[in-house]
Amino acid sequence: MVDSQDGASLRGRVTFSRYYLGGNGAAHGGTQPLLFDDVFGRIANHGEPGVARTAYLHVNYRRVTPLDEELHFVAARDRLDGRKRWVTGRIERADGTICCDADALFLQLLPGQQ
Repeated sequence: MVDSQDGASLRGRVTFSRYYLGGNGAAHGGTQPLLFDDVFGRIANHGEPGVARTAYLHVNYRRVTPLDEELHFVAARDRLDGRKRWVTGRIERADGTICCDADALFLQLLPGQQ
């Protein structure tokens, strides 16, 4: 759920249910990149010309991402340079413990690309 968004940043909440069960009762490691890619895409493309797609997405797993606990996420567009759009973000617990953080590069598509 997105709580706030401006032109260059976004904040929200997410709860990974048992559907996202990974090893040792934690959220599966693929759920965080999925969330980041979706949220980062919104920020990378907000108010910018053309469509940009993910060129790379790097996730740092800092702590176990728990299930059935409301987590907070934040994403921000850090820099623009021509077709390139850099985005960073993190997912954290209510006490501020960072579960993971990420950075990504999005590239604006050239004419004829989809």
